[in-house]
Amino acid sequence: MVIFMKLSLIIPCYNESENLPLCLKRCSELIDKDIEVILVDNGSTDSTPSVLLDLLPKYPGCRSIRVDRNEGYGAGILAGLKESTGDVIGWTHADMQTDPCDVVRGFELFKEYGSNIFVKGYRYGRPLMDVFFTIGMSVFESILLRKILFDINAQPTLFSRNFFDSWSDPPKDFSLDLFAYYSAKLSKIRIYKFPVKFGDRAFGVSHWNVDWKSKKKFIYRTIEYSLKLRRILK
Repeated sequence: MVIFMKLSLIIPCYNESENLPLCLKRCSELIDKDIEVILVDNGSTDSTPSVLLDLLPKYPGCRSIRVDRNEGYGAGILAGLKESTGDVIGWTHADMQTDPCDVVRGFELFKEYGSNIFVKGYRYGRPLMDVFFTIGMSVFESILLRKILFDINAQPTLFSRNFFDSWSDPPKDFSLDLFAYYSAKLSKIRIYKFPVKFGDRAFGVSHWNVDWKSKKKFIYRTIEYSLKLRRILK
């Protein structure tokens, strides 16, 4: 028996005006696949609002919401998740380092295995130093949280609405990826991963992965939250 499911894909956008035309063009391939796309203008200070206003009428099935003040990457995603209507929900990025259409392969896993699974991409094609950084963080988090966690910040991330409804006090920053992944592990939800090609940003620069100083700040923030996560969810 074929079970009908709808996917809601959240794409947080913070000052991504240059990437939006490319992103929406790729998202147009998703519209006839039982997928809605919600772009979250996460308090952008560039021309993102006007670009969305101009382009969205050309892409039925894609819509946007505006968060007036940027409270973090996670806050933007959470705002979009709350507005979503799909049975399966999740997110990816607007920077075009991965293809939004990757979600199609992830969505197929739900159609094959049912809604009670958790799906993430795992990245290939990245610079060697970034790979070492990811491996190091994955090993650290796996030891600290006593669950095998690999490529925590890879996209897309997809899960059932029921799983989302069970969340309590999710973080508003980049730790949201860790929170969702670890919560799925604790809930003994089956994890499925699939390979996702990772490339360069089409336009602009990363909002955090700029240099080793920014990586150090990210590591410190992640460790601080991981210790908190171990206390509140164990």
